[in-house]
Amino acid sequence: MDRNFDKENFKEKLEASGQFPMLYMFKFIVPAGKEKEISVLFPKNEVLIKPSSGGKYVSTTIQAMMETSDQIIGIYEKVAKIEGVISL
Repeated sequence: MDRNFDKENFKEKLEASGQFPMLYMFKFIVPAGKEKEISVLFPKNEVLIKPSSGGKYVSTTIQAMMETSDQIIGIYEKVAKIEGVISL
């Protein structure tokens, strides 16, 4: 994730937002052609894909049942390794 990312603060906010397990919505913007790298992280979930108007980027939206805040953070850490990704 972003090196300025405060993992503990994010974890506190996640845990304050509701009870686990919870349905969590992930949104990412990736360069066109890299959407498969997001999809493989969510093998059991539908990944909604919407190309940008210029076609250079693709937005992805995934709703997934998450058991813990650490599971959510783990997904963001894996996604951060994808070149050009923007987490929303």
